[in-house]
Amino acid sequence: MFRRIGTVVVRHPVWTIVAWLIAAVAIVATAPGLPSNSDESSFLPKSYESIRAANIQDKAFPSSFTPSATALYQRSDGGRLTAADTKDVARITVELGKKKIDQVQRVVPGPPSKDGTYTMTLVQMDDKSAGQPEQADAAEVLRAEVKKLTEGTELDVKLGGPAAEALDQQDSSERGEALIGIGTIAIILVTLLIIFRAPILAILPLILIGLVSVVANGVIAYATKLFDLQANSSISSILVVVLFGVGTDYFLFLMFRYREHLRAGDEPKQAMINAVSRVGEAIACAAGAVIIAFLALVLSTLGFLRQMGPALAIAVTATLLAGLTLVPAAVSLIGPKVFWPSKSWKQEPQGARFAALGRGMQRRPALAAALSGLVLVALSLGLFGYNATFDLSSGSMPKSKESMVVQTDMKAAYSAGAAAPTDVYLTSDDERPLDKSSFAAYAEKLGAVDGVASARLSTVNKPGTTADFTVTLAYEASSDKAIDTVAEVRDVAHANAPEGTDAAVGGLSSIFKDIDTAVAHDYRTVFPVAALLIMIILGLLLRSVVAPWYLMASVGLGFGATLGATVWLFQTAKGHSGLMFMLPVIMYLFVVAIGTDYNILMIARLREEARAGRSPREAAGMALRHAGPTVAAAGFILAATFATMMLAGNALLTEMGFAVSFGIAIAAFVMAMFFTPSLTALIGHAAWWPGHGDRAAEPATGTSAGRGNVPGQAQDRLPEQGREKDQFADDPSRTHR
Repeated sequence: MFRRIGTVVVRHPVWTIVAWLIAAVAIVATAPGLPSNSDESSFLPKSYESIRAANIQDKAFPSSFTPSATALYQRSDGGRLTAADTKDVARITVELGKKKIDQVQRVVPGPPSKDGTYTMTLVQMDDKSAGQPEQADAAEVLRAEVKKLTEGTELDVKLGGPAAEALDQQDSSERGEALIGIGTIAIILVTLLIIFRAPILAILPLILIGLVSVVANGVIAYATKLFDLQANSSISSILVVVLFGVGTDYFLFLMFRYREHLRAGDEPKQAMINAVSRVGEAIACAAGAVIIAFLALVLSTLGFLRQMGPALAIAVTATLLAGLTLVPAAVSLIGPKVFWPSKSWKQEPQGARFAALGRGMQRRPALAAALSGLVLVALSLGLFGYNATFDLSSGSMPKSKESMVVQTDMKAAYSAGAAAPTDVYLTSDDERPLDKSSFAAYAEKLGAVDGVASARLSTVNKPGTTADFTVTLAYEASSDKAIDTVAEVRDVAHANAPEGTDAAVGGLSSIFKDIDTAVAHDYRTVFPVAALLIMIILGLLLRSVVAPWYLMASVGLGFGATLGATVWLFQTAKGHSGLMFMLPVIMYLFVVAIGTDYNILMIARLREEARAGRSPREAAGMALRHAGPTVAAAGFILAATFATMMLAGNALLTEMGFAVSFGIAIAAFVMAMFFTPSLTALIGHAAWWPGHGDRAAEPATGTSAGRGNVPGQAQDRLPEQGREKDQFADDPSRTHR
């Protein structure tokens, strides 16, 4: 099949490129905009208690006041507020309400701090637009207007709250995305120039992947609208890295094999056909593993991850199609001039270092397996210290942003939980009015929970069927202590609810508690499903029942090593209280799926060498010799591109950038290059049971890669190379010779 694909696109390169251009133009012209949502509650299904509580609030208290933005005032000199200052704040609050700003429904004065140094203006917006871009726009207008109204006074004002956080997060995301994009392109360009010494070849993947990204983003926007998925601003940054990182990987897989066939004396177009024929299956299976892993996120209960899964799967699918069609067409159209001005592609460098590594692997596979396995196990020990944090707002932007400064100041000036109180809704089961005589005792029970600063009856709806008890926690809403406290508040609220009533606990801490529960569900569901599906793909590719087990075990060790290293860096060394809650899920999918890419490429080459008649140890050594440079170059570029996420300047993308880049480096330079090929060499022919995927169709007549016949494929013509020459076709560090 892959030979037929290669033949069609190489014989009709212009039409292939034109088809991609037409698709890109059509999609750009018609695709809807990609929506974004920063409202944490939108990530959860309606069955969770925090969402049920929010629905009760909407029904029983449609006009209840939930501030979407908070203007926090203090004197410019930091002193106590004077009577004149208080009068100025009252005037500003009234005038701000008269502005009739879009989305703003009510503007009311807030309480002063206990020490008299702060006071607030509270702004309520339309609940239906919570977390949507229009509220961020409203916050931008509010911030400008309140600062204008404060001019000429002794006051300093800052705007915080959910809407302001969405605005600052949007600004931070745009800046971070720009830095990530620039860093990704620079890394790919410089690395390819170093490897190939060919400017055309360095620029070509950026142009082609840029075209692919246009198509992928348009299709993602269509899918998001069609299936009513939730989006988050962080997805755009991740998409940039996935498209360019994975796209460059597949480009390198193809180009290294294309160069190998040119060196063998193939005519240029035939060399590309043979390259697609040989490496196409590995690319397709590698991409299939990534796509399956990403689609497993559809099983997540979190809207953010359910959106991310299909979006990333679409991006990788577009990249795969481009790798099998657009890239071969463009390169075959240019021909060997793609390597200009370098001449090194015409001959193999002598004494390549990967040849030496291959010989070492062949002689001592047990030592290679033991040392690489020890590295993975040692790093994995750090995962026992893992702790999750749930503050998406502060995690997705620097602490210097205005809304984050407000959050910090409010923690110091007010009760830590005052900015986001917890609400307990007591509702009658039979629509009869509640017994008000039980309210005082119920509030007392809630207030007695350890970690609760205060609890009081806030209001009762007009029919008297629902009562709202406001519970102020002693801790900041997203902290571990607040989440533990709200869990106890739930227990007390349910256990002490009067007969004939039902209690539901809402608020931000309650949402985070439910997110914690949802993530635990995802660990039990998404991880095993993704692993099982990837194992099936590996089994189909290798025609083996044995190999997929130890390949997935190695990737599991890679995941443990990555999480352990991330814990040690951010929690132990940097003193963070924990890592962002969704990081293990994202890291698992990237490290497992993309790490499997390199395992597939290496094992596919090992099988090819075995089919040429070599023993298991010889095949492992030759696979490292020939596929090692491809894995090293692809792993370095992909790890470096993910590392650019650390330039975004926020905790979420910094942690994600380090974890995924480190995981990919482990997958490429430890698992794929040493651990899995050495295990395969040690297990021998049994690794391919019950099939005979490693058995040669006929004895090998030379020692070069790929001379054995592969069923369904034409025999490739590669040069005779004696082992004593110690040559290595694809060492990127030696291409300048």
